[in-house]
Amino acid sequence: MIIGLVCYPTFGGSGVVATELGLELAKRGHEIHFITYNQPVRLDLLGNKVHFHEVNVPEYPLFHYQPYELALSSKLVDTVKLHKIEVLHVHYAIPHAYAAYMAKKMLQEEGIHLPIVTTLHGTDITLVGSHPFYKSAVTFSINKSDAVTAVSESLKYDTFRLFDIKNDIHVITNFIDIEKYKHSYTDCQRGMMAPDNEKIITHISNLRPVKRITDVIKIFYNIQKEIPAKLMVIGEGPDKEKAEYLCQELGILDKVVFFGRSNEIDKILCFSDLFLLPSETESFGLAALEAMASGVPVISSNTGGIPEVNINGITGFLSDVGDIENMSENAIHILSDEARLEQFKHNAKERSYVFDLHNIVPQYEKLYEQTIAKGPQQD
Repeated sequence: MIIGLVCYPTFGGSGVVATELGLELAKRGHEIHFITYNQPVRLDLLGNKVHFHEVNVPEYPLFHYQPYELALSSKLVDTVKLHKIEVLHVHYAIPHAYAAYMAKKMLQEEGIHLPIVTTLHGTDITLVGSHPFYKSAVTFSINKSDAVTAVSESLKYDTFRLFDIKNDIHVITNFIDIEKYKHSYTDCQRGMMAPDNEKIITHISNLRPVKRITDVIKIFYNIQKEIPAKLMVIGEGPDKEKAEYLCQELGILDKVVFFGRSNEIDKILCFSDLFLLPSETESFGLAALEAMASGVPVISSNTGGIPEVNINGITGFLSDVGDIENMSENAIHILSDEARLEQFKHNAKERSYVFDLHNIVPQYEKLYEQTIAKGPQQD
């Protein structure tokens, strides 16, 4: 198949998943065309099966905000015609599914049928999409897609709860490449992060309020009072400074390392003993899955799609959002016994195999084939 992929080319989960999906589809023999405003951050393999087409948005003084949807729609039309794309897979309802539908209508004028598959990732539904300004456009975009997927059962439920959706929604979860988590780092590299007697606790996010980074700091504060430990915080965001000040107030600044954005996440996770994810909401919890693939148990909130990934009492523990004391107690319970910690690590690793890309990507292939086979629908 010749497949077009539209995503945000950033460090966020949706962009990473879309890029990994495209690369794996190319390995499976499909021709992939990424269409976005920058080369995706993890797209480092261009060739005869993987192509990148940049969306240029001209700047005009007339526009206070440049019309990206218009530029994207036009680029989609040109790319579909030039490369004979058979199916377009867009990640995020707004603006991508909206722009894709405009492109589809323009192509219809020339007798070209463009099937659209839309994947919902969470923010486009629970935060942006549910805003009154966007709700009608999101509803329209989802209903006009030829096929719709969501990354968790929780997100599927939220979509039907928040919008008047006529389409079916297929749950195809996020995924990881397990092979990339088979590390061979040495103990001396661990020693650069923490002494042997200290446990390594990790948190990875964009440090937005929804990630509750101050809860992470408070949980760690409770842990380190009972068990020698270091906290590794990976990511940049608006709440980073607030977290640093809190560390200073609690007197633990010397026990917390703020890495910012890092290209060595796999190395940090490899040596981690516990992962903290106390988010307000998560449509799936990709960071937790990446930790589990490295054999790291997870202490998390029980919100959104996280319980579909982190199994309470098996791969880690779930607590109510904001229940810092319970999360702290669960963390100390895991870390205080070496045999128990090793069992949780083993369970976390085993659970991650369920989400290996070799199990998930064929589900997308099947959906593409079904969508193309349906042909033009009555609009």
